[in-house]
Amino acid sequence: MLRIRPEQLAVLSQVEMRKFEDWTLAHLQRFFPRQCARAGEPQLRKWVRHGVRRASIYGITAKKDVCKYIDVMMVLGPDFDADPKFPWAPGILAGSGSPDARMRALLQAAQNHLKQT
Repeated sequence: MLRIRPEQLAVLSQVEMRKFEDWTLAHLQRFFPRQCARAGEPQLRKWVRHGVRRASIYGITAKKDVCKYIDVMMVLGPDFDADPKFPWAPGILAGSGSPDARMRALLQAAQNHLKQT
C-alpha cells in the first residue's frame, strides 16, 4: 500500500506525484464526471495536490484514504475541513482512531449531512 507521509511530500519526485494525480484523476472522472467536466484537468490537479497536503495534516497518508479525502472535497468543497458549514469534519479528522476508521467516519458523516440537506 502506498503511503504518502508529510516528510515524503517534500522529496516525492514530480514523476511519482504525477502518477498519483493521474490515478486519482481517473478515479474522479469515473465517480464525479460532472464536477470534473466543469473544473477541467488543470484545476483538478490543483485540487488533488491540495487534498494530499490537507489529508497529510491529519495523518491520512494511505493512497486509498487520501483518495477518500479528495472524494469528500469534491462534494463538500476543497476546504471542507475548515468550513463552518461542516463543524463535525475537523473533529472526525483529528480524532484518535486509525486513519482508515476516521475516513470511514468522515464519509458516513458526509453522507448523513447530504441526506439532511
